[in-house]
Amino acid sequence: MSYQQFQPDPRLSAFIDAYWTADGVGTAGSVQKILPDGCVDILVNIGEDFFTDDHFTFKNEQAYLVGTMTRFKYSRMLPGSVILGIRFKPGGFAAFFKFDSLHNLTDQTIPFDQKLIPEVFALNSNFINNLDIFFLSRLNPTNTSLTLITETISAYHGQIQVTELAKRYCITTRQLERVFKQHIGVSPKELINISRFQFAMEKIRQNQSTRSLMQIAFECGYYDHAHLSNEIKKYSGDVPSFF
Repeated sequence: MSYQQFQPDPRLSAFIDAYWTADGVGTAGSVQKILPDGCVDILVNIGEDFFTDDHFTFKNEQAYLVGTMTRFKYSRMLPGSVILGIRFKPGGFAAFFKFDSLHNLTDQTIPFDQKLIPEVFALNSNFINNLDIFFLSRLNPTNTSLTLITETISAYHGQIQVTELAKRYCITTRQLERVFKQHIGVSPKELINISRFQFAMEKIRQNQSTRSLMQIAFECGYYDHAHLSNEIKKYSGDVPSFF
C-alpha cells in the first residue's frame, strides 16, 4: 500500500491535521490496522470499492464521514483502491460543518453529503490547493476555547487531568464533557487516554532496547508496566512487545 500525507494551508492547521491519500498499488487484498487518534476523517473513494472488518463497504465515487475511534479496526484495500482523506484535529470538524452531535458517530462510519465537499474524483496536481480554497471558504470557528483545550491535551501528551483543564479554562467538568461529546465525539478523559496512547506508541516504536517498558510507562504517565500494557492492548489489540 502507498500512503502520502500533505499539510493544509497554515490558516487551516489549527483545525485540519492533514490531507492524505492511500492506494492499494502492489497489494493483493492486504489488511491494514487503523488505530485511534482522536480525529474525525472525511474519506472520498476515488478508486474501486473496498471494505472494513465490520463489513462496511466504501463505494466508488462516494464520500464518508468517519467518527472518532475508541478501538482499532481493519481495512482491506484492493489493488484498484484509491482513497483521499481529510483528517480533522479533535474538534476541528465543527469549524467547517454543523453536526448535531459527533458522539452519535463515535466508532461509526456514515455516508457524507458530497455537496459539502469539492469535486475530488481525480487527483490532479491542484487538488491540495483546491481543498485549501474550499475549506478556507467554509472556515467558521465558533469555539476557540475548545481548540485551546485540545491543543493543551496534545502538548501534554495526555498527561493532564480533566479537572486541571476545567480549572485552567474556567469551565465546569460537566460543561467540558458536553462540549467534547458534541464536537469531538468522546469525553475529555477518553481523548486524554488516546493522546497518551499515541505518545506511548511513538516512544515504543522509537525505542532501541535502551529503555525498559517500565521506564516508558513512567515517561508517558502510566502507573506501571501493566497499566501501559493494558492501554496498548485496549487501543491496538496488541501487547507493547509486538511493536
